[in-house]
Amino acid sequence: MRIKVGDIVARKSYNCDLSFRVMDIHENENKQLVVMLYGEDVRLMADAPYQDLQLVDGKELMTRKQKAYSIENKSLQLFKQDYQLIREKNEYNATGGYSTEQDYFQVPGRVLHIDGDPLYLKKCLDLYERIGVPVKGIHANEKEMPVKIAEWMKQYRPDILVITGHDAYSKSKGKVSDISAYRHSQHFVQTVQEARKIQPNLDQLVIFAGACQSHFESLIQSGANFASSPSRVNIHALDPVYIVARICFTPFMERVNVWDVLRNTLTGDKGLGGIDTRGVLRTGMPYRTHSEEDDS
Repeated sequence: MRIKVGDIVARKSYNCDLSFRVMDIHENENKQLVVMLYGEDVRLMADAPYQDLQLVDGKELMTRKQKAYSIENKSLQLFKQDYQLIREKNEYNATGGYSTEQDYFQVPGRVLHIDGDPLYLKKCLDLYERIGVPVKGIHANEKEMPVKIAEWMKQYRPDILVITGHDAYSKSKGKVSDISAYRHSQHFVQTVQEARKIQPNLDQLVIFAGACQSHFESLIQSGANFASSPSRVNIHALDPVYIVARICFTPFMERVNVWDVLRNTLTGDKGLGGIDTRGVLRTGMPYRTHSEEDDS
């Protein structure tokens, strides 16, 4: 069966370990068919020879999706357990440890999530909604991000900024330390730098930047609080959400331990890293509903 744009495929040379979407098929200078691929569950962009690809049939695709959903759901449950502990601690601190019937309200940070992949963006927005994180999502080509970030920052005034999409390291283009050997790391770095011109304080604007195999060191040096990928491994499409959610629900008077942020991600510290960062959650009181006001 002929492979076409939109099909889900796997690479024979990698034992069909990952599922990819076919984004483009073209001829190279040697008149050989080359296929551009986007990872289905990992933020990886890759080129592959047409003959190296195998279609993933419906049954196999369903099995892979169920496995991916199970892994994602496990991480979500672990995060919810952590969130419950954080909430109980917040309640104790909000009331000074006293037993009280006084209700309080919480104001989590505003998130601006800029993503180079529209399908990944939708997946992330769905998870943000399930967790309860207020977010604005924007789909943009990675090359456009440095040019447009200032406009978006001024428009949405985020507390947390996510800059992600697709990336990949190519050994044929240079050493691991050479940022020019990466597909989009330089664009992510430039976007972080432009954002830091507007808000240089690492605690007043928390930034996550990077995708699969991204140049971690450059992203941190440019001003990101969290980034990928220390070991140049693939990261899961939803990993930025777990990092953002942990910071979002940590009080602004507390610092988030890096391992506490990473341990519920799907990739862990091989694919993600960062620096100690303040939370952005603010707690207030009293909380009044309209019905209570009407009764008084």
